[in-house]
Amino acid sequence: MEKIINDNKSANVIWHHATVTRERRERLNGHRSVILWFTGLSGSGKSTLAHAVEEQLHRMGCRTFVFDGDNVRHGLNSNLGFSREDRRENIRRIGEMCKLFIEAGVIALTAFISPYREDRASVRRLVNDGDFIEVYCNCSIEICERRDVKGSYARARRGEIPEFTGISAPYEAPENPELVMDTGNTPLETCVERIIDYLGERKITAGDRNSNSL
Repeated sequence: MEKIINDNKSANVIWHHATVTRERRERLNGHRSVILWFTGLSGSGKSTLAHAVEEQLHRMGCRTFVFDGDNVRHGLNSNLGFSREDRRENIRRIGEMCKLFIEAGVIALTAFISPYREDRASVRRLVNDGDFIEVYCNCSIEICERRDVKGSYARARRGEIPEFTGISAPYEAPENPELVMDTGNTPLETCVERIIDYLGERKITAGDRNSNSL
């Protein structure tokens, strides 16, 4: 029988080191690769902001991909529910995918509630210092409920959706995020500009956000 080591990986599974490295891919792309991790309550504007930032980065010539919470649950994580354990596994899988994408030289953007600090911290620990940029979409639950076109908050308050973040399950706000966006009151365009400027200041991107190329 095949030997299994303590971390549940097969003893015969060996990491293969490619000759095309992350650094070479980044040079080819003309920018560094990072994880932009958008977190916040349902309705806080995570997906809208992540996709708007991706649109601007794409226009600047950057290689990008958005991992959207609902989209991922249609495929990769379709077997997971919303229990504490499933939420943890959901974030673990996404973290591993994002790690692969930054090795590919891509700017990986995520839009997940990711309500638990430890789950977000576990993704941060997967990558090198500076590779994980936590973007807290800070929006009051009142505004989130007003935006809720699907009626999920109302259903959760009626007890029809168990373990709904912000109602019957907790949301642990980031304590030291790299960026805090007031998505309840700040125009989308302003939020996008702030994030793009931050990436430029960090030398992750090299181009002007008003240009179409690096």
